[in-house]
Amino acid sequence: MSEEKKKRGRPRSEKAKHAILSCATELLLESGLRDMTVDEISNRTGISKATIYKWWSNKTAVAIDAFLDMMEAEVIIPNTGSILEDFTLQLKSVTRFYLSPRGKVFSQLIAEGQFDPQIAETFRDLFLKKRRKEAYRMWERAVQRGEVRPEINKDIAVDLLYGPMIYRLLTGHAPLDDEAAEEIVEVLLSGIKKK
Repeated sequence: MSEEKKKRGRPRSEKAKHAILSCATELLLESGLRDMTVDEISNRTGISKATIYKWWSNKTAVAIDAFLDMMEAEVIIPNTGSILEDFTLQLKSVTRFYLSPRGKVFSQLIAEGQFDPQIAETFRDLFLKKRRKEAYRMWERAVQRGEVRPEINKDIAVDLLYGPMIYRLLTGHAPLDDEAAEEIVEVLLSGIKKK
């Protein structure tokens, strides 16, 4: 659905949006992404399916918005004046969130995206791009402070920072805790910090 089509009609009621996303959060935690349905959201909230589908293209889009709301409420985006501190605090915060019951939804979204390209695309468009923008802002502040070389590709740096955490989360091959978060950031930055 194009952005132009989404903007037509009555604007979204913030109260209804909150009710839908709160219900989606409850359902994700109760039964998971696969079993969550727009029918159940509609039944629990009293908001019509037509209204829900007017605002979101499918249940996955609702789930991603609900997940993003959960994450934004719990994950910090620090600005301490130090790239080492900022990314260490942020990675610890993300790690704790992903290990919580709410964070488990992330693995479900990734798993479902492996079987459904539309889910993967929706996840990238609604969630990943927004989260990466936050990381890019932290990176750009470090460049402006002279802490990292400006020619370093920020896409690669962000991948190198979050990739090990996500790999550990999805495979379970090694611990994912505060100590691991500290080590990931230290290893990355020891190779790119100005000397």
